[in-house]
Parts: sequence; C-alpha cells; structure tokens
Amino acid sequence: MRRVAAMIAAACAACFMAATAMAGPLQDLIDAAADGATVKPPAGIYAEHITITKPVDLDGSSGVVIDGGGEGTVVRLLTDKATLKNLTIRNSGRLHNAIDAGLRVEGNNNLIKDNTIENTLFGIDVHEGDSNILRRNDISSKDMPLELKGDSIRLWYSHFNRVEDNFIHGTRDFAVWYSHDNTISGNRIHGTRYGVHFMYAHHNNVEKNDIADCVVGLFLMYSNDLTITGNKLLRSWGASGMGIGMKESSGVVAANNEIMGNAVGIFLDLSPYDPDATNQFERNQVAYNGTGVEFSADWESNVFRNNSFNTNFTQIAVRGNGTAMRETWEQNYWDDFTGFDEDHDGKGDSPFEIYSYADRLWMENREANFFRGGFALEALDFIERLAPFSEPRLLMREQNPLVQPPVMAEAEKKKPTDALELLLQ
Repeated sequence: MRRVAAMIAAACAACFMAATAMAGPLQDLIDAAADGATVKPPAGIYAEHITITKPVDLDGSSGVVIDGGGEGTVVRLLTDKATLKNLTIRNSGRLHNAIDAGLRVEGNNNLIKDNTIENTLFGIDVHEGDSNILRRNDISSKDMPLELKGDSIRLWYSHFNRVEDNFIHGTRDFAVWYSHDNTISGNRIHGTRYGVHFMYAHHNNVEKNDIADCVVGLFLMYSNDLTITGNKLLRSWGASGMGIGMKESSGVVAANNEIMGNAVGIFLDLSPYDPDATNQFERNQVAYNGTGVEFSADWESNVFRNNSFNTNFTQIAVRGNGTAMRETWEQNYWDDFTGFDEDHDGKGDSPFEIYSYADRLWMENREANFFRGGFALEALDFIERLAPFSEPRLLMREQNPLVQPPVMAEAEKKKPTDALELLLQ
C-alpha cells in the first residue's frame, strides 16, 4: 500500500514539474486582461507565439520564458502604452527576409525593460514605432557566423525613442535607419559588427555608450546633425576597423569621446557633404590607434579643436594624394610635437606639421598596407626623412598646438582616465 501511495505521489510530482516547465497558453491570459491591467503569469516555459494588442503590463518576474520553438517572431507588440518587463524571450526563426525577431514593436509609448532576449535572429525590431523606451535589456543573437546573425536592435522609420542601459553582445548590428530624434544612451555593446549603424538617420543623440571589440564602433551614412558625446569606442581592430566612421554626413558634433585602440580612430569619407555645414570634433581622446584620423580625399569643413592625439601609429592619413591642409586644426595636443612654450601660455611657439615621406606609399596604394610597420617600409621612411630623394608632402599644419593634453569634460571632477588602462579593460 505504501508503495502504491509513493508511486501516486511521484506521478503527481512529475505532472506538477511538467506543468511548471511547459506552461499553458499565455495568449489567453493576455486576451482576458482588461486595458491597463497587470498580467503576471506563473513561472514556466510558454511555448507559443504572443501577440499583444491592448495596453497591458506583462510582468515575467516570477520566471516566465516565452519560447518560439525556432519559428517566426516570438512576441509581437501591436499597441500603444504597454509594458513588457522581466521576461525571457528566446528561439525565434532564422529567416532574414521575414525579420524573425524576439520582439517586434509596432506601436508608440511602450516600455520594454529588464528582459533577456536570446537565441533570436533579430533582437528587438521597432517598425514605425515612436516614443518607446528600451531599457536594461540583455540581447544576443543565434550561434552562427557574425555576418549571418541578425541585428540586436533595429529602428526602422521610428522616431523619438530612447534606447538606454542595454547589454548587447554577440549580434550583428544595432541599426538606425530612416529614423530621427532618437537617444541611444548608456548601452554596453560588445563583440558585434557595427556597434551602431545610422543610415539616412538625422538628429539622433548618442551618449555615454561603451562600444568595444566590434568591427566598427559607430558608422554614419548619409546621416546629418547627430550628437556623439561621452562614448568609449574601443578596440575595433580589423581590416576595416574604426571607432567613428562617416560617409557623406554633415553637421555632426563629436565631443568628449574616448576613441582608442582602433585600426582607424576617425574615418571621414566625403564628410561633411553639405557645403554649408561643418563637422565638429572637440575634446576627444584619440589614442593608441593605427591611424588617428583618416580622410578618404582632400576635403574641408571639419573642425578639430581641443582634442588629444596620443600614441597613434600614424596621426593623420589622407588617401588619393591629398592633404588635410583645408581642415581646421585649433588647440589640439599632439604627443609628437617637439616645439617649446617659452611664454608659458600653454601653446607651442611654433607650428605642428606633419609631412608625408615614404608613408605616402601605403596611403596611395592599399596593397602596400601589408608592409606598413614592417622593416622595409620603416627603413625607407627613415632614409627619406634623413636625406629626402623626393619632396615630402605637407599633410597638415596647426599653428599653435597645446603642449599639455586638454582635460575632457567627463574628467573635470575626477582623476583623468589613463588611456592605456582603459584600452586594456
């Protein structure tokens, strides 16, 4: 009798565990809720696809997992003023043409916070959604080659959104396309392709993000009037690696950023493109990069003021046999400036100049990049500087460079960050 009772108890326990592990229909709970109600399902794995069409507060803090079973988009939010929080959303489909995502948002004024989105092709796809808040979400993609992964966050024709304090890792891009007046703040973005990629996206604000070990940190294509402040852009060190890149983008303000350990710190391709606009680079720390600033052509209307250029392998490079003489250079610090400050005004008494000697070979011929830093090219460059057998080209001149690095705004109230220590974090 005792054995029979024990078997019945064990069977009941097994049924309870199975019910907890694979819970019932979450969609029914949501559909039954009134507008504005809080839906707090019991803990469990909900193997279904969810569509939310009313403003409810869906709270998964009890331990709710929504599992898409490897098909399609897992959760669709098709309403305004809803809240999704404390959920684990996982296992979307794998189709790029369908934009299979963990969460698709087609609404306004929604709050999406403290969720884990994992093993989904795309993470959060905001499609024509305005004034949403995406906060403190942990987003990763599927285990596949980087170029085949989906985007962590995708803003498509979506405006006035706030994307803040998220942890993004192991995804492809954070894409902001045809979207304006969004704020991207305080996010940690590690090990992706593009940290954030803007395309025809104007008037966006990018501040205090930690973007590290990506192929490219920030890239702006045909995107104007962005503000980029207080970001850490670290270790984009590949063949096309760069901290900040711009293509035909105008009216950009980049200030108080730490741009370190990249193949190229700042890359400018025909930017600014608007002949009446300028790009402003102020109080940035550009250090330990292969090239500090690279121009795709002889250009103008970029203003570099109060920046610190420190321990870059090459400070300035200009492709296409051009120079940076038409750009504006004012009160920057260059660690390889060898002049004096006899009147102690903090500025050099002589100009800082960069000439191109044998290094013009790799600037003008990309195939020669292979030999950059090698003994043969370095020996040729040394001999060229010692006894030039061709006239060197003056790349840039700054009339009165600083003799001490300027203090960045973020560091005014604390000890300045050691560049090498930050780079090795």
